[in-house]
Amino acid sequence: MFNAEKIKNDCVKWIREFFEENGSGCNAVIGISGGKDSSVAAALCVEALGKDRVVGVLMPCGEQGDIDMAHLLVKHLGIKHYVINVKEAVDGVINAMPQGLEITAQTKTNIPPRVRMTTLYAVSQSCNGRVVNTCNLSEDWVGYSTRYGDAAGDFSPMCNLTVTEVKEIGRVLNLPDVLVDKVPIDGLCGKTDEENLGFTYAELDRYIRQGVIDNEDTKRLIDTKHKNNLFKLQLMPSFKPEI
Repeated sequence: MFNAEKIKNDCVKWIREFFEENGSGCNAVIGISGGKDSSVAAALCVEALGKDRVVGVLMPCGEQGDIDMAHLLVKHLGIKHYVINVKEAVDGVINAMPQGLEITAQTKTNIPPRVRMTTLYAVSQSCNGRVVNTCNLSEDWVGYSTRYGDAAGDFSPMCNLTVTEVKEIGRVLNLPDVLVDKVPIDGLCGKTDEENLGFTYAELDRYIRQGVIDNEDTKRLIDTKHKNNLFKLQLMPSFKPEI
């Protein structure tokens, strides 16, 4: 049984201890999309540090159809926030690519989250901050993140919590239901997360926590994604000379 209240309190305590050891008095800087992950992570930081020490950064890439959800969150939490449109930076990278080099669809998909992480660190280093990683266990399990993009950060409060568990904590934190239950969309390719993955988070979370899954094809798909993306969860391989 998942005790959301206890886990929430333990996580808040962990965040406080992180800042005591890694930047007493620093601010938590977090990218705000308006989805459940950034909403819950921001709310956890507010409870741990106080709203005056949490800085939200909204980073649309041109027009963002659901940016009103991000504004709803920062208003609900009462935190300082900045809006930085990253479209010119993203376009600048793409336009600077050499002619003759094919720009793949995957390249175009991953540039925005990496530009956003650069932006987050620019804000963080300008306001005495530490960048919050907002990934959860479910997405990490199948590699649904961009390495050195949304997968980066200085501390990660939710990387060992499934999507189901993150949503339960969101309710304990009294976040608006519209933020907790918002259909997750990456904002990059126009599809929902579950359409991209090929299975639901409910199926994935049950498999992660209980080892139970009803469809053998779905099991193979999850296992394949997990195996192929383990490198994202590991430190960069490094040569160790015998000296």
